[in-house]
Amino acid sequence: MIINFQKAKILIVDDEQANIDLLEDILENEGYINFKSTQDSRKALDMYKEIRPDLVLLDLNMPYMDGYQVMEQLKEVEKDSYAPILVLTAQSDRNIRLSALAAGARDFIEKPFDITEVVHRISNMLEIRLLHNQVRDQNQVLEKKVAARTHELEDTRQEAIHRLGRAAEYRDNETGMHVIRMSRLSQKLAEEIGLPEPECQLILQASPMHDVGKIGVPDEILLKPGKLDEKEWKIMKKHPEIGAEILSGSHSTVMQMAETIALTHQERWDGSGYPRGLKGEEIPLAGRIVAICDVFDALTSKRYYKEAFSVEKSMQIIEEGKGKDFEPRLVDAFKKVLPIMIRIVKELPDTEPAHILKVYRQKDKSSIA
Repeated sequence: MIINFQKAKILIVDDEQANIDLLEDILENEGYINFKSTQDSRKALDMYKEIRPDLVLLDLNMPYMDGYQVMEQLKEVEKDSYAPILVLTAQSDRNIRLSALAAGARDFIEKPFDITEVVHRISNMLEIRLLHNQVRDQNQVLEKKVAARTHELEDTRQEAIHRLGRAAEYRDNETGMHVIRMSRLSQKLAEEIGLPEPECQLILQASPMHDVGKIGVPDEILLKPGKLDEKEWKIMKKHPEIGAEILSGSHSTVMQMAETIALTHQERWDGSGYPRGLKGEEIPLAGRIVAICDVFDALTSKRYYKEAFSVEKSMQIIEEGKGKDFEPRLVDAFKKVLPIMIRIVKELPDTEPAHILKVYRQKDKSSIA
């Protein structure tokens, strides 16, 4: 690893112009080209921020502000690193040196200056500082690469989740846009009731898989245009458990949430739902949220067995289910954000299957307020 000392930036802070002149002569003779100086210690902080030096040659005893006070200022600037300070002092007292080290000094040069010593101490300090900077910069590059890779993996994971959700949705909905709409509706409702942002994001990511269990329902039942008989309905009611089984056993928090939603989104507030007949707060909150959003989108969407209902009629049905099918608090919260819910549905209309992924990616780049 080659280090070019001559291009290092050096700041000299000393109230004696003679000392500055001598140090600048030494630096110039050694080939250094980027150095600045000041006799006024009050200017040290601003100059440090301006040039971000690789080394500071700092006198301790100065008027206005002494070297200790300057070091305290520089430590505030370098909270995530350290200020590379080489102290200039005519005092060899041990306590003074210890105090300077405690204040942030990295090494010392005694006055009067020994030129050979000055050259070696400066080069040694610069080697440490520049190596530190190179490692820091390399770490930053690695962190960016890791972040980019993590983002790429997250995108891939989300795409897989939505594809899995749509795989089930295609069984009884030609476009599969339902899973995208209802996941965003669920996120917005979660936000409205004050859930933490990470949990809202978890619901957004997991809810597209709510009906994945439909994969296990025979076509003659799932696609039957008429009313299901008792035997057929019994089979249909197994899809939450099938979905939960498909999603079970994962260490991923998203998959664990998806399993919960798949199992409980058909439960009803009064206990009349399935598969377990859970009642009230026995139903996980995520399942209760998805239940109302799933129904709203289904009501306002065209299906092979029905035309799309108006928002007014859909909300009338939901209101009638308040306290029976749905938690009253969630119905009230849904009504408060109804204009946003309508916009979500309108901005993500049913479309041709070939365009679904494009729409999904476009919408994912800018969240709906």
